[in-house]
Amino acid sequence: MSTPDTLVIGGSGLIGRWLLPELTRRGRTVAALLRNAEDRADELRGWVVGHGGDPALLVVVDGDLTRPGLGLAAELTGVRDVYSLGARYAFGLDPDEARRTNVQGVLEAVRWTAGLPAPRRFVHISGYRVGSNHLAAPDYRRGAYEASKVEAHRAVLALTAELGVPVTVVNPPTVIGDSATGETTQYVGLASMVRDLHRGRLPALPGGRETWVPVVTSDYLARFLAAVPEHAPDRAELWPLDESTPYLPELIRRFAHRLGVRAPRFRVPTGLLRVLPPRLTGADPETLSFLSSDTYPTASARAMADRAGLRQPPLPAALDAWVDHLVATDFGRRPLSGV
Repeated sequence: MSTPDTLVIGGSGLIGRWLLPELTRRGRTVAALLRNAEDRADELRGWVVGHGGDPALLVVVDGDLTRPGLGLAAELTGVRDVYSLGARYAFGLDPDEARRTNVQGVLEAVRWTAGLPAPRRFVHISGYRVGSNHLAAPDYRRGAYEASKVEAHRAVLALTAELGVPVTVVNPPTVIGDSATGETTQYVGLASMVRDLHRGRLPALPGGRETWVPVVTSDYLARFLAAVPEHAPDRAELWPLDESTPYLPELIRRFAHRLGVRAPRFRVPTGLLRVLPPRLTGADPETLSFLSSDTYPTASARAMADRAGLRQPPLPAALDAWVDHLVATDFGRRPLSGV
């Protein structure tokens, strides 16, 4: 077995699937931690091959974020960089279930990293609405997923400082598809709004004129993450947003034009959405915190991207490709041939 220099926790998820081929293209030998790895390894290797990676540099190891020592039987003492991408992502989660993976599991990953002979970087994926500039106390009454991510964000920064583990926190926005093909494996969030628009089930625009839901393409985010250990400072928090993302009303109009449908003319303010029954609005209460006009401190992410020679791909073409892919796959219900 090759000696991995990188551990990716959550390598089969939305972000991890794009990160694995990117890391192997850069010559990194990667261990991808999966539960039931034996049953899932071939599929993941096939994905890496199909997306330009080198499967010879991928080692799929069995483990579990919720177990002591990550449940790892494999010796991974050569690992220098750990990517913490594993999370329980769903709305309506039980708080204990959310904390088990999203808080306690991530802290176990920090402790495991602290035990390595020469850890270089623990890269923790948080969220653009969770980063320290927007960090309120975790409120599990408003949704266990976001509350657990807020709690984890604070806890990771505290424990890495206590244990002396170098850390970078990356706060990505909504991740859309590959900038060239539009391919994605996620069909919730903004994608579900595109689906409702396509099917004539979006009667009004949620939020206000300046509601901003920033995005990033999956391939750019993978390149950005791959560059973090070499180019980001210790204890930095980075928001790799595409700052050219239009305000949500303009974004929906663009989607409508691409889909050949009429965009909604009316808006429903977020405050009203909070008090109306979800059966009337069709909006999950846990998604409403994302309908905001807030901006984010992106200067440090831009500076790191400059050091790494990274440039955001043109967003208009990427958005069109993503919408086309969503429709072609019937929003995840029909796989494309060769994908």
